[in-house]
Amino acid sequence: MRGVVTFGEIMLRLKSPGHERFFQSPALEATFGGGEANVAVSLSLLGDSSRFVTALPDNAIADAAVAEVRRHGVDVSAIKRTKTGRMGIYFIETGANQRPSKVVYDRENSAISLAKAADFDWEDIF
Repeated sequence: MRGVVTFGEIMLRLKSPGHERFFQSPALEATFGGGEANVAVSLSLLGDSSRFVTALPDNAIADAAVAEVRRHGVDVSAIKRTKTGRMGIYFIETGANQRPSKVVYDRENSAISLAKAADFDWEDIF
């Protein structure tokens, strides 16, 4: 593959609606986020070839994250699916007026944090 390869963690992003504080209402908006995945998607949308590499658990939530990145034209063939670990989560509360935004990360024991370099076929990836 020619193009850009990004490597990092993609997480489930849970956001309070609008500018509400955490749990001011009973709803949280769910999307996915992660700097390296965002770069791969942006490059793909600009017409460059890109590949995103990470480790994710083998479950339906991770399937949705992979599908979201893939739908933007990013090559996801090098994503390692694991039986151990989980998907990282972050919670975001958008600031309002003088109140700053607040982010809470929950990444312990995520699949990518448990992955080893040897879990990936680097020669094929690059």
